[in-house]
Amino acid sequence: MKLYMDEDANMQYLQGKTVAVIGYGSQGRAQALNLRDSGVNVILGLRKGGKSWKKASQDGFEVYTIDEAVRRGDVIMLLVPDMVQPEIYERYIAPNLRESMVLDFAHGFNIHFGYINPPGDVDVIMVAPKSPGPRVREKYQEGFGVPALIAVHQDHSGNAKDIALAIAKGIGATRAGVLETTFKDETESDLIGEQTVLVGGLIQLIKYGFENLVELGYPPELAYFEACNEAKLIMDLIYEKGLTGMLRAVSDTAKYGGLAVGPFVVDERVKENMKMMAERVRNGEFAKQWVEEYRRGSKELKRMMSEIEEHELEKVGRKIRRISGLEE
Repeated sequence: MKLYMDEDANMQYLQGKTVAVIGYGSQGRAQALNLRDSGVNVILGLRKGGKSWKKASQDGFEVYTIDEAVRRGDVIMLLVPDMVQPEIYERYIAPNLRESMVLDFAHGFNIHFGYINPPGDVDVIMVAPKSPGPRVREKYQEGFGVPALIAVHQDHSGNAKDIALAIAKGIGATRAGVLETTFKDETESDLIGEQTVLVGGLIQLIKYGFENLVELGYPPELAYFEACNEAKLIMDLIYEKGLTGMLRAVSDTAKYGGLAVGPFVVDERVKENMKMMAERVRNGEFAKQWVEEYRRGSKELKRMMSEIEEHELEKVGRKIRRISGLEE
């Protein structure tokens, strides 16, 4: 994969254009502020009267209803949650699209799985920062940035990739490095990673580690520190130094025990389960299941969230975080 840096991107592809950012949540606010600070003409498209409208106005932006922002914009950045994007697109964006406009996404879900189908006379691109919005803003203000992915789904103008790189440069991503991918690969790898490792896998590993220690008779507070609290310290080391750097930073006892025992705990059966779940992402089963769940009011999601909130790990964790001053 080619790595693009600042010198590979040219802001002239946004010169004279109005960028309409739809949504002012975590990513919307960060990207809008960064682009404005990079000299881009940015307006906001929001639902009238909400908290985001007030916040964006206080931040000095011209704020319009979504349909009006689309009419005024040349580049439309759709930075609202995945599940509300199709409704917003059909109701406010599609009727106001003009030839040669640009639609930008931060995640490929709705394009890849076909829940949004733009006309053939617009560019469809993706600029996906690999970090939460607040971090995107923080690193930009420090004079650096966070890495990002770019992709082109539809290149009507012939300049779609250059426009994507210009947006990436405007939010600071080319300072850290930008990789080119596809909507398919970004969407599928993101969902698979979230489910099997970053969210689903880690939650289950931490829960089982905590439950195992408690069931063996160790105090829940001690189990929390060993199975959950210290996980952050290890992940920080991995983030900063890689797996080998982390191993060199821990004791020889931890090295040997971890390397010798880890493969017995997370064994080939876990990898096979990961592959099964990955296939559900790749064949669209997960997307269909999640869209249907959302349309039913997310009842199962709410049930699962409630179950996690009531788990002993969380009860002990809240107490320890309060004592540590991490939570009020």
